[in-house]
Amino acid sequence: MRFKFTTTALAIIVLISCTEEKIPERFYPRNDHEAYWHSLKQANLLNTALGKDWLDAADKPFDQQIKVKLPYQESFVLSELQPDAIGYRFDVKRGQRILIDIDLISQDTTRVFVDLFRVENDSLKEFIQVASADSTLQLGFEPRRDADYLLRLQPELLRGGQFSITIEKVPTLAFPVAGKDKRAIHSVFGDPRDGGRREHHGVDIFARRHTPILAPTKAEVRFVGVRGLGGKVVWLYDRKRGTNLYFAHLQEQFVKRYQTVNPGDTIGTVGNTGNARYTPPHLHFGIYKNGPIDPYAFIVPDYDRPPPFIPDTLWVGKTLRLAQNTIRKTQMDKNAANLDTLRTGLLYTIQAVNHRYARISDEVGNFGFVEKNELANFE
Repeated sequence: MRFKFTTTALAIIVLISCTEEKIPERFYPRNDHEAYWHSLKQANLLNTALGKDWLDAADKPFDQQIKVKLPYQESFVLSELQPDAIGYRFDVKRGQRILIDIDLISQDTTRVFVDLFRVENDSLKEFIQVASADSTLQLGFEPRRDADYLLRLQPELLRGGQFSITIEKVPTLAFPVAGKDKRAIHSVFGDPRDGGRREHHGVDIFARRHTPILAPTKAEVRFVGVRGLGGKVVWLYDRKRGTNLYFAHLQEQFVKRYQTVNPGDTIGTVGNTGNARYTPPHLHFGIYKNGPIDPYAFIVPDYDRPPPFIPDTLWVGKTLRLAQNTIRKTQMDKNAANLDTLRTGLLYTIQAVNHRYARISDEVGNFGFVEKNELANFE
């Protein structure tokens, strides 16, 4: 009986010890910012005043968004004296690729977390994180639909410095007709056909007969032949994006089914076969994924790419006072500023400088834009 009691008691002790032992769940950070947040938590810093300020700074870009039109370039400063963060908001279309390049101007080892969010719902402040930059501070991302995006930059605790940034959006595909650009497009997606009975599901790119048609990306040839209204056609499958690329009215076809083509490979030449036999030679180019997609943004840039940015280090980061007897209205970006009037005698911090404007903030954090030549009125 004593043996049974001892065995039972031992079993109960083991059971109790097993139920009380809690193995902490392993933390899997989704990005560097979250990993750093977890390291602060592990070090019991998040409950300190400084840690709470860093968390508040991480939320600041969602409330104080700087709305910019791409391409956008500026040199800016993030303070090392108190936690800070900055957020740029811009729109991007499906078919475009976001390119972000950040350089550290000051010679420091500041670590900056660069995170990209899609704006889901403005009124509910819903933002979905879609990408993060690595230690190179460069980021590329291809949206799958038209949307606004918010880029957040935040350094480590008590670290900062001067930076420059370039934000661009470029087409994801190369132009498919050799030597041509958007000026050769004379019919776009949605144009009426057959007296309005159907819509045009692509763009028509006009060029001389026999002009080379080029693969706009790496893809697999899925079909080569003669088919219906398109006449001589080629279908490519873009595995990276899950889209089918359609080339119609070709004069010649130079590829075979299941062949892999690379960007710039000639897949055929411009003609006017099919229902285009009574029109000048042109390429009908279409994109399909669960139905037709407007290909224009995929192949046509919104603007000429900007030159390399030369950072302005003369003004950025300085705190200046507006000269007495000088009151000027700010020249503000129509979407980005809430600092309406400059008041004499107040201190203003020059947070950033781009080609034309300086972004300044007052002592309570309101910010706005003034033209760079207005900085002469500060002392």
